Amino acid sequence: MTVLPGAFGNLTALTMLDLRYNKLTALPESLSNLTALTMLGLVGNRLTVLPEWLGTLTHLTRLNLVGNRLTLLPEWLGTLTHLTDLNLNHNKLTALPESLGNLTHLTRLSLDHNKLTALPESLSNLTALTMLSLSANWLTILPEWLGDLNALTFLDLSSNKLTALPESLGNLTHLTRLNLAVNRLTVLPEWLGTLTHLTDLNLDYNQLTALPESLGNLTHLTRLSLGYNKLTALPESLSNLTALTMLSLRANWLTILPEWLGDLNVLTFLDLNGNELSVPPESLDNLATLHELHRDGYRLTSR
Repeated sequence: MTVLPGAFGNLTALTMLDLRYNKLTALPESLSNLTALTMLGLVGNRLTVLPEWLGTLTHLTRLNLVGNRLTLLPEWLGTLTHLTDLNLNHNKLTALPESLGNLTHLTRLSLDHNKLTALPESLSNLTALTMLSLSANWLTILPEWLGDLNALTFLDLSSNKLTALPESLGNLTHLTRLNLAVNRLTVLPEWLGTLTHLTDLNLDYNQLTALPESLGNLTHLTRLSLGYNKLTALPESLSNLTALTMLSLRANWLTILPEWLGDLNVLTFLDLNGNELSVPPESLDNLATLHELHRDGYRLTSR
């Protein structure tokens, strides 16, 4: 469907409208009559601009615009103050309007796969956010105010161009999942160890040569991904991470593994491929729950 019939605007009792995966390039103004809508899905269309009348649908709580061709967002978007979930993944956005900071009821904001180079300071108002995803943009620096979003439990900053992390991120003590994969980090700050509610930490594809001792404070971690870095050793404090079920050390510069690795006795997945290891420590025999062990030369499964 490339054109939406104007008669849709007669369905004034509608609360949900899902128009995903059509070929819509525009929306008829008659949809402005659908003032009872709380959810509008426009995934996978060909919209390049949003019509101004959309700002009259003030009861919307969920707006999904994934996979369109938007390059700019209008200032009036900030009038949709009942929104709790806004998904703008896979567009062509280069900047965000300041008015986005008016959406103070947002709990989920997804901006993956755009072309953002900066974030407006007004987003510091979005203190109800529990999920923020900024993967695959062009960010080189993160603002200090990001640490004010202290209700966040999920933060995805993967596939950007970050070389450092602001100290204020240490305030995000409710985070359970943090994705920093595919950036340009060479050093991790000690304050990372204050994020003690983390269960999933992904640092794959950076340029790390060492890890801070404080990483051992993250005793709730069940998944730790450190693949494709330049690590030559692991700090002994990691022996505290006894809740780990998945550990990836793939493609680093490790030549020897510490004996304490065998203390991580609930591991089910361990990836050591792409290192310069000779003989693994005997303590690996203690890993009775291990189902997959990946190491150059062999792959052991279902132990």
